[in-house]
Amino acid sequence: MSTLGSFIWSIADQLRGPYRPNQYGTVILPFTILRRLDCVLEPDRAVVRELAARYENPNRLKVEVKKATGRTFYNTSNYEFANLLADADGLVDNLADYIDRFSADVDVFEYFDFKKEILALEKAGLLREIVKSFGAVDLHPKVVSNADMGDAFEYIIRKFNEAANETSGDHYTPRDAIRLLVDLLFVEKDVAPSGGSIVRTLYDPTAGTGGMLSLAEEHLLAQKPEAKLSLYGQEYNPQSYAICKSDLLAKGHYATNIAFGNTLTDDAFKGRQFDFCMSNPPYGVDWKQYAKAVKAERDSAGPYGRFAPGLPATSDGQMLFLLHLAHKMRAPEDGGGRVGIIMNGSPLFNGAAESGPSNIRRWLLENDLVEAIVALPTNMFFNTGIATYIWILDNTKHPDRQGKVQLIDGTSFWTKMRKNLGAKGREISDDDRAEVVRLYADFEDADPDHSKVLRNDEFGYWTITVERPLLDEDGNPVVDRKGDPKPDSKKRDTENVPFTYGGSTAGATGKREVIQTYFDTEVKPHVPDAWIDWSKTKTGYEIPFTRHFYKYVPPRPLAEIDADLEKQVAKILDLLREVEQ
Repeated sequence: MSTLGSFIWSIADQLRGPYRPNQYGTVILPFTILRRLDCVLEPDRAVVRELAARYENPNRLKVEVKKATGRTFYNTSNYEFANLLADADGLVDNLADYIDRFSADVDVFEYFDFKKEILALEKAGLLREIVKSFGAVDLHPKVVSNADMGDAFEYIIRKFNEAANETSGDHYTPRDAIRLLVDLLFVEKDVAPSGGSIVRTLYDPTAGTGGMLSLAEEHLLAQKPEAKLSLYGQEYNPQSYAICKSDLLAKGHYATNIAFGNTLTDDAFKGRQFDFCMSNPPYGVDWKQYAKAVKAERDSAGPYGRFAPGLPATSDGQMLFLLHLAHKMRAPEDGGGRVGIIMNGSPLFNGAAESGPSNIRRWLLENDLVEAIVALPTNMFFNTGIATYIWILDNTKHPDRQGKVQLIDGTSFWTKMRKNLGAKGREISDDDRAEVVRLYADFEDADPDHSKVLRNDEFGYWTITVERPLLDEDGNPVVDRKGDPKPDSKKRDTENVPFTYGGSTAGATGKREVIQTYFDTEVKPHVPDAWIDWSKTKTGYEIPFTRHFYKYVPPRPLAEIDADLEKQVAKILDLLREVEQ
């Protein structure tokens, strides 16, 4: 638990009465951000005010401030937490002046509708006490590290969402899951090349409050202090965006690298590609309201657009983010890119052959972009206990991995938490994480109980349509004008034929030959009058993850089951006798 977070949240007790608990966050979050920025700017306040008096042009001022302080943002107001309360009657106006005089790229307070909140606090007679309470909290980076500040934000958001009965998982991803994702993402590519002058880029299109970006940077720098990482993100929830942007600003990142808006309908970094991409998009979220815009983009962008390979069902937009990230990888000729994305199980297998999801999998596998898929333990996330998976994509795979996908069953690598956080009762410890990363690194030499390496073509199949003749009253086939038997639609059936049926490998055996062999062996002996309608053959791809790790457990012996039943029956009879007495 975050001690700082609980202390900041305790300030919310002063709001009791005029505010309901589910409204506390609208006050506490922007004030926490304002106080954090106030502490960050404290050492250079006088220098910035002096420069502001000298340079009226904001572009010139920004350049001079960066030169003098090393920061890309500033505030030119004469007010700060230290003197806001000196003028008792002017607190509302002075606080508004302080907010207004941040540099233009600090737009975060608009997204909280903060000025409206300030007026409401004043009307309720609470503003002075809240300002005083936050002024007493020292949030300077030398006192409160970025990691501790991140923990505090997460704690406040969780408390806010619990009070509002909302889903905290929409806002952030557990840190243990992010650490594993980061390790898998950075394990293959040199993040800190010799010389150290190369800056790598990391992008999250569903940035939330910035937890994934911040932790990725923190985790990487702990291992490779010489690495240089530029962070980019986009977020469509106003409050999450405001927290993400202010958090990264306070750490010295460029404000313009964090954009507000819906990634699916308005890509803020259109034309940009990145060394690393990571995301935990919402699961099973309906995208009907964006469908028109997404389809229009697909139709106008042509064969190389981000949604060209296919569209998932409008009831679940996860695979749109998967496609978006595949599109955002740095081109192979420029050094290539890697993607790590956390999704639930449905993108592995949903959709029949030639449906949108199947076509997306086909495009990813035929272009050899899927490097590994890792099954995470259940009960890992704050808002759901369902099975989740990390997909790793790479467009410049190591030669050993080319044409192959590694499936890693990490479901047994977890440690029980002392106290559940929502649905989260398990975490991936450092040892658990090291075990999964070792399985990944060992590749084809890894423990086969937890790791399988398959060729891309082992996920492909053809769906064939099997017809049987329509029979007349005498049981004879009804024929058409050409003398061919007419199919009976009621007896029509489909069969899925693996590309690798009979041990064939892609390219070694023709499609028609494999299908015919399957039909002659698996279908014809059971229905001798059947035939294949070749015009209806479809190509599909699925990743039946659990099937590859299925272990047969023999049923208990009947004698053992009978003995247990007899014990239970005896217990029930004893209870009934007690009731009857």
